[in-house]
Amino acid sequence: MHFIYDEDDDILVLRISDKKIVRERSQDWNTHISYAEDDSVVEVVILDASKQGFYPLQYAKAA
Repeated sequence: MHFIYDEDDDILVLRISDKKIVRERSQDWNTHISYAEDDSVVEVVILDASKQGFYPLQYAKAA
């Protein structure tokens, strides 16, 4: 998995797999999910990511 953040447009793209995208679905006005042929999630795009609190990413520390 890797991510790309576009600071100018405040867009966060989370690429989960390298599978080919065959369909996309908007969950709401700022969250879009792309799926592979086997219905697994390939990519999540979040618009206004920092305004929505999704960027910068924060990682939980292991106990």
